[in-house]
Amino acid sequence: MSASGGNKAIIAALLANLGIALAKFIAWFVSGSASMLAEAIHSIADSCNQLLLLAGGRKAKRAADADHPFGYGRERYVYAFIVSIILFSVGGLFSLREGYEKLTHPHELENVWVPISVLLISIVLESFSLRTAIRESNHVRGKDQSWVSFVRHSKAPELPVVLLEDIAALTGLVFALFGVGLTAITGNAVFDAIGTLLIGALLIVVAIVLGVETKSLLVGEGANIGDHAAIVAAIESGPEVEKLIHIKTLYLGPDELLVAAKLGFASDRALGEVAADINAIETRVREAVPTARVIYLEPDIYLDDRATPSTASIVIKSVD
Repeated sequence: MSASGGNKAIIAALLANLGIALAKFIAWFVSGSASMLAEAIHSIADSCNQLLLLAGGRKAKRAADADHPFGYGRERYVYAFIVSIILFSVGGLFSLREGYEKLTHPHELENVWVPISVLLISIVLESFSLRTAIRESNHVRGKDQSWVSFVRHSKAPELPVVLLEDIAALTGLVFALFGVGLTAITGNAVFDAIGTLLIGALLIVVAIVLGVETKSLLVGEGANIGDHAAIVAAIESGPEVEKLIHIKTLYLGPDELLVAAKLGFASDRALGEVAADINAIETRVREAVPTARVIYLEPDIYLDDRATPSTASIVIKSVD
């Protein structure tokens, strides 16, 4: 995912949420609607999340140093995980608490037209934000890749996070409109409380999904099936290697893949020839999978259909 594409979606969502949050707080103050307060807090939480995603993207660009020799790419995963915690605690739990309070102590809404107007305008603004996130995601989403697969398997967390936030925001607005609208029609404030509880439950579900996916990235994920197969094919497609003994991959960041492999060469190959072969293999791997930026290839001697470690093992390292 290009950083500019992800940042564009984040900024669009941030601007929309800041304006919407202000309008929702005003509507809550005028009407006393619990759904509006829950939605206002939801928008504030989303705004904080977008600021965190921008901060994480900026910190991830720091150059590698002695303490972090592979760089800071995973900063983006850390900040995305913090986003899920904020959605769960600030958004979800607060909304559930507010809904419970209004359910046990309901009160009549005032100036109902104000929150309804704000909700309708917010739905339009959130739709524009979601459209931007969808458009930017389509630039990097596979042609035949489903949206569920994109959210689950994307190595760049920003766009999936913004997509889920925008979908949750639109759904939450519908819940709030449901609660306020039925309260206005029936005069029963319980519907407003139910709308608030639905918003809280929605945010908790989204937070759990985000937490599970970003946790997997933090722990460490390897290349997907397609990229792994492409790397193996790039190594084995040339005449240099007698056998690919084993290979491991790991994402150091959304745009940086580590490839480590042990390769079996013919026993009569000279060191200079092996070095040239390694360079040729690296070139093919990078052409096949551009995110494979850090490559460690260990040559070994291949004999009798099996690799036998040599007495003087050679390790050739390449870092792009």
